[in-house]
Amino acid sequence: MRRRLLVVYLLMFATALVAVAVPYTAATAARDTQTVFIGQLNDTARFASLAEPALRNGESVTLQAELRRYDELFGVSAAVLDINGEVQAASRPSLSLTGERVRQRTEAGLAGERSGFDRVIWPWQDDPLVLAEPVGRGGEVIGVVVTEAPTDALRAGIIRHWALVGAAGGSALALAALAAVALTRWTLRPVRDLDAAAHRITAGDLDSRVPANTGPAELRQLTNSFNRMADTVTGTLTQQRAFVAQASHQLRTPLGVLRLRVENLGVHLRPGGQREHSRTLAETVRLSGILNSMLALARAEGGRHEVRETDAGRLVRDRVTAWEPMAAELGVRLQAGGGAPPVLAAPEALEQAVDALIDNALKYGSAGAMVLVHLTSGPDTAEIHVVDRGPGLEAPDRARATERFWRSPAHQNVTGCGLGLSVVEALMAACGGELILCAAAGGGLDARLRLRLSGGAGQPVGATPCGSPGSTAPPRDAAPPDKWSRPPADSAGAPPDAPRPARPAR
Repeated sequence: MRRRLLVVYLLMFATALVAVAVPYTAATAARDTQTVFIGQLNDTARFASLAEPALRNGESVTLQAELRRYDELFGVSAAVLDINGEVQAASRPSLSLTGERVRQRTEAGLAGERSGFDRVIWPWQDDPLVLAEPVGRGGEVIGVVVTEAPTDALRAGIIRHWALVGAAGGSALALAALAAVALTRWTLRPVRDLDAAAHRITAGDLDSRVPANTGPAELRQLTNSFNRMADTVTGTLTQQRAFVAQASHQLRTPLGVLRLRVENLGVHLRPGGQREHSRTLAETVRLSGILNSMLALARAEGGRHEVRETDAGRLVRDRVTAWEPMAAELGVRLQAGGGAPPVLAAPEALEQAVDALIDNALKYGSAGAMVLVHLTSGPDTAEIHVVDRGPGLEAPDRARATERFWRSPAHQNVTGCGLGLSVVEALMAACGGELILCAAAGGGLDARLRLRLSGGAGQPVGATPCGSPGSTAPPRDAAPPDKWSRPPADSAGAPPDAPRPARPAR
């Protein structure tokens, strides 16, 4: 837009400049030509007055000398012809009077017509200026004086004038360009600020606003309207997240009490009621998982996460160690390996995202299969791969897998509420990274957490959705699957105390 405005401003100024300069340069050429014409016409008339007695008396010596001196001084050739067109005196012996314009002027002079100003000499015309003055008295024409002046000096003077005009116009255009750049920047600064604020808000900085003290009045009004809209949207979104978080939190206690009471009812049931009791208890467990997932999503979207340099390799090893007992209980081999330079991430958010992906992989991986968690790195990004050997997802399903409460038709009977990957996506957005779901080689799902390297060039992640900075094959330095170790119960990496952690579902 800035380029287009500059083009419009400069085009308008250039048009006005041309509209002024072209008539001025044409008038300058006409003025200079007229000045030379008048001077040469006066000289021609003086020679006509000198030629009249010479043609009557036949004495042309004095006239010949006068013409020669004039030619030597001014470089203008001149000749005196009688009524029959014969040359009686000339400024140079080799003077040629055979040109078309000379012939026309001579015939007009012999007919008693004086030369008039009938044309402008332009720089691209090199023909001489020819004038003729009849010789006679009282209407009787006895001859004609013809002068022929080169126009080199005249054309050079016109070019100099035009060059000055061009230099002045170029300087004015340069000043106009500088003024146009400043004007364009002043005009578009609110637009750039609006664009930057919109990108920041899109990236999650809901407190970003636009300064409303620069630019035209109309754009300042637009800026104020944008800020008011952002305040309204931010307030509504904050209230919505707060409501979801508070409602989820408040419902957890009565739901827990309800679950205990339903469990206590088991001893009072009549024969045949155990099946309905088990289904009711399962629904309370499912509802508890949904509330926990909603609370986790609200915290992920509304929380403040500090992005800093993080050792992703150590974080992955710690999380794999924490989940190994659960994997052993399910008969799934959990393996970690690979490495990458430090990445930019919020450690708590990244840890929760890795936990959610490992949980999904264990839930959907078949017994006896292996879940591989490893790192790869490229020039500017690193990826944490969580690869399972389960049923996987088709491409259309992978595109919808992060939608809230969406469940794959093939996984409707698997426990979960469809919020797990939505939580991971929100956590990765807080880290400045992204979640990518790809088909794993040999079947299953390859869930990738792509992050920027700490020392990278700051390139945006996600340029190629399933492009891999490194191989997805098991790393050579992966830990052997038979070395399980349960972390202490009070360690930061310990799994939940429940027999099976509550898992976000795909």
